[in-house]
Amino acid sequence: MDLETLMMPFRFPFMQNAFYISMIVSVPTALLSCFLVMKGWALMGDAVSHAVLPGIVLAYILGFPLILGAFAAGMTCALATGYLATNSRVKQDTVMGVVFSGMFGVGIVLYVSVETNAHLDHILFGNMLGVEPHELLTAGLISLGVGAALLLKWKDLVLHSFDPAQAQASGLRVNWLHYGLLAALSLTIVATLAAAGLILAIGLLIAPGAIAFLLVRRFATMLWVSVLVCMGSMLLGTYASFFLDSAPAPTIVLILTAVFIAAFVRRQRLTRRMSRRRVAGPAA
Repeated sequence: MDLETLMMPFRFPFMQNAFYISMIVSVPTALLSCFLVMKGWALMGDAVSHAVLPGIVLAYILGFPLILGAFAAGMTCALATGYLATNSRVKQDTVMGVVFSGMFGVGIVLYVSVETNAHLDHILFGNMLGVEPHELLTAGLISLGVGAALLLKWKDLVLHSFDPAQAQASGLRVNWLHYGLLAALSLTIVATLAAAGLILAIGLLIAPGAIAFLLVRRFATMLWVSVLVCMGSMLLGTYASFFLDSAPAPTIVLILTAVFIAAFVRRQRLTRRMSRRRVAGPAA
């Protein structure tokens, strides 16, 4: 394969926009994934990503911007989950499963009950090759705001993730941190709609942080490693999809999955090597 063929994807405007949206959304999703992994909120990311569907459909019916409907539905899911988990004997993961599946079902019913030219598969799986300039601008503004907020408050969020009681004793506003993280999650999912859709957004919100967790030990290092992994995987997946004639979003998720498996194997080998040294040390 010659150089001209290798450079072909960069010549098309729709591919250029796909590369741009990849770089834009990779930063907030990667940063947020670190906190979701450390806090054990993987299912929360899945719940919110599914629950925004009814908000999108209602916003379309009422003529409101889709971003407002998606954000409102995401926050409704997060608040409802927190309220039900606090005021019932049911565990939080069970409540999340009920709430997000219920809201997703409501979204499907609403979608099939109205006549619309919108493509459901674009909402569910993304339409990276059809990204428009205004979507790039929206995703860029959200990514900038969420990324800046996470980086400014990362130490407080880490303490809140590991020990909420200690965070409250230290004088931190734990409720602001809790709901601020939920708001960042909802906004980030809105930013990834064009790139990955609702179904595959969870891959971007969990895999980069999980991979970085396997590769490094310090949380500060984990943040920038997750960004590099996410951005590299998204760019590579978008580039490879051009030659494979596949959809970019699933290709990106497959690459992230492969990187996670490689990181897991590496961590297992390092663990075994350290165990052997510990055993051999006293014997020597």
